[in-house]
Amino acid sequence: MSQPDVAPWPGLKGRHALVTGASSGLGAHFARLLAEHGVHVTVAARRLDRVAALAEETGGTPLRLDVADADGVAATLAGRRFDIVVNNAGVTLSASALDHTPGDIDRILDTNLKGAFHVARATAPAMAEAGGGAIVNVASILGLRVAGHVAAYAASKAGLVQLTRALALEWARHGIRVNALCPGYIETDLNRAFFASDAGRKLIARVPQRRLGQPADLDGPLLLLVSDMGRFMTGTELVADGGHLVSSL
Repeated sequence: MSQPDVAPWPGLKGRHALVTGASSGLGAHFARLLAEHGVHVTVAARRLDRVAALAEETGGTPLRLDVADADGVAATLAGRRFDIVVNNAGVTLSASALDHTPGDIDRILDTNLKGAFHVARATAPAMAEAGGGAIVNVASILGLRVAGHVAAYAASKAGLVQLTRALALEWARHGIRVNALCPGYIETDLNRAFFASDAGRKLIARVPQRRLGQPADLDGPLLLLVSDMGRFMTGTELVADGGHLVSSL
């Protein structure tokens, strides 16, 4: 049987999305996923050369964007309208709380929390004028539960979860849905070597499904949050973690 020439997720084909932190990892994966479903994707990162090839591959638009620069975000996104925004840009640090420097703390909060806020504020007015849209903030299970040596990161993701709820409440009347996607441990090029180590294997053993997540394990959750299938969802956290959050302490 021939397949219909439409995206299988309602309301995605022909929409325009912005994906931040799209130079690698989950950001690049999300951009490809949305493009496969008929979405025109603007792929954004601090270095334009890192997203140029991805934009060519997906038929999208490359954009230089440093989410931590509030003035730069406002200027760069002025006059642009998106139906979907995926706030994916993020940085992390594994160190004891006492070994976090003030610069480390600022870098993590400025990117993970304030950066998402800057992008949401810059894109929401045009969304509202057009009748609505969907914003997905990529948080983490570490925004819902803590672990050692990630104090600043966990704080930034917990703040992002609460920011998601606050923006959802304020912007629901404008037709803008704001939700958080909270992945567990997902294997990417950046962490593959760690998870192959003894310490990494011990961490995997604590996941109830006894495996790492793959980027494709986030496809369904992301598509649900950005498509019309999730049109009554806003202000919520969607967790995809192999049961990690419900494991015993």
